[in-house]
Amino acid sequence: MPTTDCPTAPALLTDRYELTMVAAALADGTAGRECVFEVFARRLPHGRRFGVVAGTGRFLEELPRLRFGDDELATLRGQGLTDPALLDYLAGYRFSGHVEGYAEGELYFPGSPVLTVRSTFAEGVLLETLALSMLNHDSAIASAAARMVSAACERPCIEMGSRRTHEEAAVAAARAAALAGFASTSNLEAGRRYGIPTTGTAAHAFTLLHDDEESAFRAQVATLGEGTTLLVDTYDVEQGIRTAVRVAGPGLGAIRLDSGDLPTLATRARALLDELGATATRIVVTSDLDEHAIAALAAAPVDGYGVGTSLVTGSGAPTVGMVYKLVERDGVPVAKRSEGKNSVGGRKHAVRRHEDGPDGPTATAEVVSSAPVPPRAGDRQLVVPLVEGGEPVDRPGPAEALARARAHHAGVRGALPAEGWALSRGEPVLDTVPA
Repeated sequence: MPTTDCPTAPALLTDRYELTMVAAALADGTAGRECVFEVFARRLPHGRRFGVVAGTGRFLEELPRLRFGDDELATLRGQGLTDPALLDYLAGYRFSGHVEGYAEGELYFPGSPVLTVRSTFAEGVLLETLALSMLNHDSAIASAAARMVSAACERPCIEMGSRRTHEEAAVAAARAAALAGFASTSNLEAGRRYGIPTTGTAAHAFTLLHDDEESAFRAQVATLGEGTTLLVDTYDVEQGIRTAVRVAGPGLGAIRLDSGDLPTLATRARALLDELGATATRIVVTSDLDEHAIAALAAAPVDGYGVGTSLVTGSGAPTVGMVYKLVERDGVPVAKRSEGKNSVGGRKHAVRRHEDGPDGPTATAEVVSSAPVPPRAGDRQLVVPLVEGGEPVDRPGPAEALARARAHHAGVRGALPAEGWALSRGEPVLDTVPA
């Protein structure tokens, strides 16, 4: 009988065909062949100029937990996977291979070897679905978030998409957004798990609960202090601002606008706040913002942006299409030749080329090769060891891993050519070229 009262096991977050391939490989003796699997994207989403690697940290967190215990094996038997050799192999499964790849937070382009797994076929193929589900989801969110952070021009962005996606996807999305530079999240579990600052005050429902707007504001200020953020557009924005300042005084922390013509409303709100003496009160805007809407507010007196739907759904964070392909078997390169879905054989090496400019090094190309790349001045090696002999090279806690990825992203984004941050549709800003 199906059950829903137990936590999901990482080993079961996979596709059935991974296990049936292992069963067949065990039967014909190929399961132990030494293989190299590679994660890469054949192309970026239409119009995007770069991608951001995210999800690697979560993958490395889960890898040591990928075990097939009694409950998992019972589940497999219940689903018809009863091959004795397969179940015996899975009962003793422990990944003992090697993983290398781009540091989390790194930029990637078509063909970039984002993650490489070196192991036996059976060990490596069982990682495919888990790795792709995390990297595809988180990289899509981080890539969208990076564009929004750029459009915000150093004004803070708040992630608030929890109500628009699956509950665990919401936590992962908050992490990916923070990696790309978002300042905070509304999601409490993301705050607990990853140390992301959390924020939030009240929705329109709280105002509608009370007999009038002033009563709602007084209750919120009494509980949260005058530094709170008051949502002023439930009824009439101008009257809401006047009431907010009357209740909280000129020390009111912020007002929030969630509807209407935001550039016009923000300009009028700033003038009215200044007139009322609330010159330090910030203006935060929400309402289905994406990078284009944020860019359109660049000239408006806005102090921060709350982003939800367009960040965590496919409209703002389109799939990045990463794949997990076998590229080497027993030291021999292998490749898929299908039209439109071809791959390049062999384990890859990658460097990013740079040239010195007036503002520091600027990236000029990504060099990917099946042989080590002869170094040049300005090259930066992109592929770094992550797991050796089944053991993570480093074991930072979840919050520290995120902090490192965020810092790495902040460091590498500055070397991207200026055209990489254009919001108009265009080709990838760097070409991936052979050595």
